[in-house]
Amino acid sequence: MKKQLLIILLILSGGSAFSQMNGDYNYSIAARGFGMMQMPKVLNETNYSKYVNTYFTGLVLKFNDNQISYRLGGSYLKKSKEFYNNCNTCEVINGDVTDYSFKVGFEKNLNFSRIQPYFGIDMGFRSSKFIGLSQNANTLKGTLADSAIPSNKVETSKVGFVGTPLIGIKFNVINEVSLFVESSLDFFYSYERQEYVTQDASNTRSLFKTNKAEFLLNPVSVGISIHLGSNK
Repeated sequence: MKKQLLIILLILSGGSAFSQMNGDYNYSIAARGFGMMQMPKVLNETNYSKYVNTYFTGLVLKFNDNQISYRLGGSYLKKSKEFYNNCNTCEVINGDVTDYSFKVGFEKNLNFSRIQPYFGIDMGFRSSKFIGLSQNANTLKGTLADSAIPSNKVETSKVGFVGTPLIGIKFNVINEVSLFVESSLDFFYSYERQEYVTQDASNTRSLFKTNKAEFLLNPVSVGISIHLGSNK
């Protein structure tokens, strides 16, 4: 009987030490290795809802307090972009998009086991800028025109507030290292500026300004967390 009680006590003490493993580290550094995301809409692009694959675009510093972690993070993405504007036979635009954000928030773990579901929210600032060249894509319009239709230099920017509810799950490989899979939704409220400059002798300039709200789904983000600052 005494031997059975001793075994039970050992199991319970081991489970208790194991269950607190995340709480034993003061902070964590998380790096996103791969993600799928929706980018903010540029002008009136026809297929803006498609997902973009990203690689190593973000870091998050987490300050751990038992089951709650306070998050401070940022992301940066620059890539080429080609799309049809207004319609598939209106104009085609080629250029580069630069997107970055800074966020603060929190996440709450639902348990202390090897597999940890969690939820949270981030809030902060986001900027998305596109610079490119617009070309006529309407062959009939080009045929009827008396002269070649000039291209347009296009520059657009969106800056504003972003709020991001999120859910995820962590897999604790060892005490110091976790893998995570996360899904989130960005609410992006921005001030938008659009500028066209005709590439001909007149260099006619057109400028439009507006405010816009968008919901952008980020269905999956996969990465690794390293836990540091043991407080045992």
